[in-house]
Amino acid sequence: MLNKRPLIVFTDVDDKYVVLGGNMRLKALKELKYESVPVIVADEWTEEQKHEFLIKDNVGFGEWDWDSLANEWDAEKLDDWGLDIPIFKDDETELKDLSSTIDNLYRIEIVCKDEEHQENTYNKLIEEGYECRLLTL
Repeated sequence: MLNKRPLIVFTDVDDKYVVLGGNMRLKALKELKYESVPVIVADEWTEEQKHEFLIKDNVGFGEWDWDSLANEWDAEKLDDWGLDIPIFKDDETELKDLSSTIDNLYRIEIVCKDEEHQENTYNKLIEEGYECRLLTL
């Protein structure tokens, strides 16, 4: 499987590999004590090609720092690369007090030692006029 989807790396200024694609696979491989893994070295890629790869490689599963993407990336390119960018409107950031629309429920949970104890307790509470439901968890 790794031969079909090797890690994508580039060499940094300190002559060390930086993983562009496959960080989670690399983490799993380290935990499994792998000593070597196949890689594709992408030193000839431009910065834009690296950015494009990062987005495309993570578009299906990545978690996004939307502030960083909004401020440091070209939105049109992100869209071209397949990233669905949410549209945040200023009025959406206001929090509304919805507490008046919530009905308060007050409940008591009684833990019974067995089914017979549950039935007896239920019957007593029903006789006293309480609304009850039998639950077995």
